[in-house]
Amino acid sequence: MWRAGCGRLARVEALIDGWCAAARDAGATADRTALARAGAGLLARWREPHRHYHTIPHLRAVLATVDRYADLAARPHLVRLAGWGHDAVYDPRAAGDANERASAELVGRLLAGLGVPAAGVAEVARLVLLTAGHRVDPGDRDGALLCDADLAVLARPEPEYDGYAVAVRREYAHVPEPDFRAGRARVLTALLALPALYRLPPLAARWEARARANLTRELADLTAPDDHDHAQPGK
Repeated sequence: MWRAGCGRLARVEALIDGWCAAARDAGATADRTALARAGAGLLARWREPHRHYHTIPHLRAVLATVDRYADLAARPHLVRLAGWGHDAVYDPRAAGDANERASAELVGRLLAGLGVPAAGVAEVARLVLLTAGHRVDPGDRDGALLCDADLAVLARPEPEYDGYAVAVRREYAHVPEPDFRAGRARVLTALLALPALYRLPPLAARWEARARANLTRELADLTAPDDHDHAQPGK
């Protein structure tokens, strides 16, 4: 137990170190204590009890993808900050893009308070807002990396994808099954309608086909006749 606790603490400290480094690269003038406090405050949001998928493991996964493909971005430090902020506000009862707008406002206010120049603050907010629909203009390398990282889960092996789908259903436990199925089907249909789920060529080559197969499989399950066996959402 002691070792497990130490391991978790070390992982949290590594996350905070990454947050502080990205903020400094973006021009933050606040001292280390203020930067770390801000990062810890964001992590507290990612730990909220109503979250089941939009949690710290998702944050880690997004940041890991950004780190791995940082050379494909123009300003990877701003993409990292946007990764931290993109689900900072997550209320499953919110409508439309309210969560993304609130997240952009929150992280923008936070970074401004840490001394990040206005141009950097505005860019991080812009990137966060892109995750509402994952539509990225050609040539927007930073937006492409953030959105590709956010959607990486769609290309996971089937058991992991199914676990993701179940976790999303848990976040919407307040929604009756018929309404959830209809709403989730609309989300999946919109994703499948994108010209490409992944914009960066290395990620598209690795992930596009499997992600579309996962989405198509889940959508078929959601729209199957009522007498079909739906013991597990997403299966």
